[in-house]
Amino acid sequence: MDTAGLESLSAQECFRLLAKIPLGRVVYTDRALPAVLPVTFALHEKAVIIRTSAHSRLAVAATGKVVAFEADEYAESCVRSGWSVVAIGHAVKVTDPGELEVARQLGLRAWAPDAEDWYIRISVEIVSGRRLPS
Repeated sequence: MDTAGLESLSAQECFRLLAKIPLGRVVYTDRALPAVLPVTFALHEKAVIIRTSAHSRLAVAATGKVVAFEADEYAESCVRSGWSVVAIGHAVKVTDPGELEVARQLGLRAWAPDAEDWYIRISVEIVSGRRLPS
């Protein structure tokens, strides 16, 4: 348990939870201000893969920078349950032909209608998570 009374998750559990949901948030710096953007993603070999447009604010501001990625799940019923995972790492454009083919096969759909084959890989360097105790 952490100081707030929440269960601290192992790195292995964090990656397991990330692999089971399709939506998260990227936190990055855009024009010297913090920005948060919801994105669809896939987890591949402990890296977060996102598809976007080459001209999106995310692609322009985050590529080549350190970003945070957060995903969570919450269910409010008779008993509250939920978890949150934060991953931090460098966001890079996927350019290697082999990696690009893998990214294309993940079935990611960008929200922007003009999205191109611009994939961003966040190589997770730090991961942490917490879960509401049951």
